[in-house]
Amino acid sequence: MTLTRQCSRSACSKPAVATLTYVYADSTVVLGPLATYAEPHTYDLCADHAQRLTAPRGWDIVRLAVDMTPPEPTPDDLVALAEAVRRAAARPPAEPEPEPVRKPARAARAEDPAFLSTASRRRHLRALPDATDDDASTEAGDDGR
Repeated sequence: MTLTRQCSRSACSKPAVATLTYVYADSTVVLGPLATYAEPHTYDLCADHAQRLTAPRGWDIVRLAVDMTPPEPTPDDLVALAEAVRRAAARPPAEPEPEPVRKPARAARAEDPAFLSTASRRRHLRALPDATDDDASTEAGDDGR
């Protein structure tokens, strides 16, 4: 099955009919027939975008003879599409996965072995006296006698 290339413009899914190439050395935009292979630094355009093409200021446009009609699907393309649809229809439908049973958070933690092994350990957070009380007595010259 031959795949038709699509227009390079964003949000355009029409089939490409022309290839756009920038020749930076000559400040020229070349719009020609659709290239046999997609190459880097070339852009495939549909008929609408190829006809509305404009060049940057100071650049020239060279428009080569281009057949603006999109290629018709070949019988091989249609047969391949029919085979793909037939294979997809022959597959049994996938059974839906059962919904997971949700446990309350505390029950889930109580069953977790990692939680049980750390639950009996001493906590690492401690309450400390307010630092402003100690600082005030030191700054006033009170040495606690």
